[in-house]
Amino acid sequence: MQGIFESINGIFAFVGPLSDFLWDFPTNFEWYSSIPLLGNFSFAIILLLGSGIFFSFRIGFMQVTYFKKGIKIMTEKRKVDTGISPLAAFLLSSAMRVGPGNIIGVTGAIAVGGPGALFWMWISAFFGMAVAYMEGVLAQIFKEKKNDEFIGGLPFYGRKLLGNKVWIGVFLSVLYILYAFCCLPAQGFNVVSSVGRMAEIVTGATIATDSAFYYAVGALIIVLTAVIAFGGIKKVTKWTDKMVPVMAVLYIITVLILILLNLGSVPYFFRAVFGGAFKPEAFFGGMFGTVLAQGVKRGLMSNEAGQGTITMSAAASDAKHPCEQGILASIGVFLDTIVICTLSGFVVVMAHCWDGPDAAAWAELDKLPKFTESIATLTPGTAANALVTFVITLCFCMFAYTCLLGMISFSEIAANRIRKDKGFINVVRGIALFVAAFGILCNIAGLELGNLWAFSDLGNILIVFFNVPIVYVGAKYVLRATKHYKKNDGTPFTSEVIGRTDCTFWDERAEK
Repeated sequence: MQGIFESINGIFAFVGPLSDFLWDFPTNFEWYSSIPLLGNFSFAIILLLGSGIFFSFRIGFMQVTYFKKGIKIMTEKRKVDTGISPLAAFLLSSAMRVGPGNIIGVTGAIAVGGPGALFWMWISAFFGMAVAYMEGVLAQIFKEKKNDEFIGGLPFYGRKLLGNKVWIGVFLSVLYILYAFCCLPAQGFNVVSSVGRMAEIVTGATIATDSAFYYAVGALIIVLTAVIAFGGIKKVTKWTDKMVPVMAVLYIITVLILILLNLGSVPYFFRAVFGGAFKPEAFFGGMFGTVLAQGVKRGLMSNEAGQGTITMSAAASDAKHPCEQGILASIGVFLDTIVICTLSGFVVVMAHCWDGPDAAAWAELDKLPKFTESIATLTPGTAANALVTFVITLCFCMFAYTCLLGMISFSEIAANRIRKDKGFINVVRGIALFVAAFGILCNIAGLELGNLWAFSDLGNILIVFFNVPIVYVGAKYVLRATKHYKKNDGTPFTSEVIGRTDCTFWDERAEK
């Protein structure tokens, strides 16, 4: 088995360098990198930050002015006849956004770029909220009704905006499904490994990854996932409705307790973050590009603004107006990065592991152990450390599992753009489960297919390069919908509002 894994790992050895090239382009060319200041900005960063800034001005900074309205929409009780409620859609999107990247992504960004990377995460998230709004509104405008569900998202609005060509919808669907399949092994690996780590904390003994315990846990995860995934989008949301609030609240409370126990280090945290982002040697030296790139790159991997990969959940909502779900999509970015990622950053920065005397040894640790080592520094005492580490590992496990469910569910929605019959959808679900199981087997075999997992970085940037231009194509329709929403004159939203004739669902609703 090890030979098979190593062969697969070798086949995908090109993925990491290709991903890095696309993320860094054109800073990887001397003629560009030698340009003062501008040479630090890759095309990806310019595209993401530039789009966020542009859209923020065009929508009147609705990520701020309509934030309170979004909270009211989430807490409003509604009877839903088709699809899921706006709150359920928000929680489903959070199941994807709030993932392992909120812990290991932040830790990795600080390890490479220092605390200043966290500041650029905040900046990318603030403007990313505007991009998420645009995506969410487009998903709602062009959603379609299928039985008692709504389906939509990038493959659907992409097809409608680019001439309603069948092949475009199919291509975008395949692109997302391949992206999800490349991320699923990591999530399967993370779930089973975190369960094993929790068992070790409870028993105080080391459990071999090829033991009967890991095989039993792996089998249980696959069976449970199959039961949920084959139940469709509504069954998935029943689970995410319960898991997301629990894991978010549990993580927030645990980290807040750590901060209170180390209150004297809070001023140091802000000095390190702002100092790392703005010190002169960072701005005018090569380090600035590293700090900024890590912040934007890891911020994107966490909140996914600009990718279009969360738009399936936005489309699934039975919103009263397309802009409602756009507002909630922007709040989702806020929760993910400004709240959850910042809390992770507090733990890592305040622990001083990243710049202490043992910084080199800490940097050599794997992703999650870097974070747990930081926890150990902040919680002197064996019992306290064990308890906090267990709770954080439990949160990490739920982060990974909700991501796994979300990727399978969103793959199913994307597959509807190709074929809507039940047999084809079940095939997609089955392949997704098999791919997740592959990640679990990697853990049992004691292997980490880093080259294969680098596909998540590659998938992120490829989808950005396709999705953001499509959002620009549809921007005029979002802006018209936004103007109608802000006017709030009681008239229903229809195709006529945005100057189109193909918003079928909204036209039918207005006629009732």
